[in-house]
Amino acid sequence: MVAAAGDTDGSRSDIAGKLGVEPGMIVQELGWDSDVDDVVRSAIEERAGEDLLDETAQEVVDVVVMWWRDDDGDLVDALMDARSPLAETGVVWVLTPKTGHAGHVQPSDIAEAAPTAGLSQTSNVSISDGWVGTRLVPPKSGSKGRR
Repeated sequence: MVAAAGDTDGSRSDIAGKLGVEPGMIVQELGWDSDVDDVVRSAIEERAGEDLLDETAQEVVDVVVMWWRDDDGDLVDALMDARSPLAETGVVWVLTPKTGHAGHVQPSDIAEAAPTAGLSQTSNVSISDGWVGTRLVPPKSGSKGRR
C-alpha cells in the first residue's frame, strides 16, 4: 500500500469530504490504472464504509469517481457511460492529473464535454499532490423543485 508521507486519518477523511462522500454511499470507480492515487481511493472507501465498485458493477451509485487522462479516449462517451448508473442526486467526479503531470487534461476539455453528456460542472477541488477533481451533476428534475 502506498501512503503519502505524514498522512493521517484526518487528512484522508478530508479528501473524501471534498468529494462529498458520506458513510453508506455507493461509489463506483472508473479509469483505474497504476497511476491513480491510492491515498484518495483508501479515503473514499474508508468514508463510505464500502469497497469501490468497479467498471462492471450494475448497481445504482451515489458517486462515480472517474480517473481521466488526456489520452484516455473520448471524454463525452466516457461521461455518458459514467452517468448511466447514477442515482437521481448522484455526482460524477472527473479526476485528472494536475498541470505539469503526465496526462494533464485541459479544464476547457471537461467544460466542453460535460454539457454534451448532459452534465453541469459545479466545482473544482485539489484532491492530492498530483490530481484535481471536477464535480459534474445531472440537471435537477423540474418536478422536485429542489434548491
